[in-house]
Amino acid sequence: MQPFTSHTGRALPLDRADVDTDQIIPAEYLKRIERTGFGPFLFAEWRKDPTFVLNDPRFEGATILLAGPNFGSGSSREHAVWALEDHGFRVVVSERFADIFRNNCMKVGLLPVELPGEAVRALMDAVLDDPSTEITVDLGSMRVSAPTVGESFEIDPFTRWRLLEGLDDIGLTLHHEDAIARFEASRPPWLPTAAPSA
Repeated sequence: MQPFTSHTGRALPLDRADVDTDQIIPAEYLKRIERTGFGPFLFAEWRKDPTFVLNDPRFEGATILLAGPNFGSGSSREHAVWALEDHGFRVVVSERFADIFRNNCMKVGLLPVELPGEAVRALMDAVLDDPSTEITVDLGSMRVSAPTVGESFEIDPFTRWRLLEGLDDIGLTLHHEDAIARFEASRPPWLPTAAPSA
């Protein structure tokens, strides 16, 4: 997982509330066995509408998604986060996230930032007025900055450390590789052992 320290980029304003994971990536695109390749199917149904914001060339290359409240509700599919990440988003900003979606984000390094509704609205308005507006999300200082907005956000210390270090669940396990090796070495030889890491 790529460490997340600070990110500056342009934003895409998705001004809709209660966007669920089936809207983020419809079920018919979940047949892949890889964790990559979901980006082209992000918001697939909505993208059929030529006026949908993801089709607007002014927001092409945006790496920060500004979303309405209750983003990522619905089923617990990890594919929704994978699709956002695969499309190129590094940060999702909303007033509120569904719990499972937020946890899935943090497991792959996509930073979910909760801000007060008025701050999200101000960011959306700034980006709609000028799509070239850049937003900085700094995990070190836990702050979101834009020309007209400066707002702090909260994140629990353990998750913040994981993201700063770039540690997914496998990385966390490998953080204890020496202890695992000591344990395996102390087991009776007739018990199964873990294969040595390459």
